Amino acid sequence: MPLKPSTLRYLDELSERYPALGAQRAAVLAIAEHLIACHRRGGKLLLCGNGGSAADSEHIVGELVKAFVLPRRLPEEHIQRLARIGEEALAARLQQGIAAIALTANSALATAILNDVDPYAVFAQQVYVYGRPGDLLLGLSTSGNSRNVLNALKVARAFGLTTLGLTGEKPAAIDALCDVVIKVPATEPYKVQEFHLPIFHAVCLMAEQELFES
Repeated sequence: MPLKPSTLRYLDELSERYPALGAQRAAVLAIAEHLIACHRRGGKLLLCGNGGSAADSEHIVGELVKAFVLPRRLPEEHIQRLARIGEEALAARLQQGIAAIALTANSALATAILNDVDPYAVFAQQVYVYGRPGDLLLGLSTSGNSRNVLNALKVARAFGLTTLGLTGEKPAAIDALCDVVIKVPATEPYKVQEFHLPIFHAVCLMAEQELFES
């Protein structure tokens, strides 16, 4: 299903504000389309990365699970369910969201896997448990060679998840493990991350516009 013009304007704005990302336009669109389709079929997005990319993973979740720029009023059916238990006020405060989980966020679980199992399985273990066929995994790696991210992508592929990547411009191991990979025109980690931010903002804006525009 083609995306609405009001959705595609965010892709146009990305190209206008960051001309260096023009070559990645099709990949950005593909990731947005995967996210929208995944939500519509009841799936979820899993995300992982290290250091600044871990922070970016959690940032993305923050833009998806609650409202970003549009109001996301609950469907009337859900409002009525809460009204039946006397919680009309709570219904007015809740928002629709896109299911997303940052695999970086549970420090107790992560440290248990790091200590008791294998540091390089910290994300792969979670993908194996949380992931379902049709879900998405987005791996963020400025080098494209982060071993724990690569292991997560391998598990995702083995168990029917769609694999997505955000990385830098150099050829890297992540390229062969992703159904869609965005390679930004930079190599230094902080410069790669500076390009990742507007990309994932554009994807979140496009998904929100497509799914929640009234």
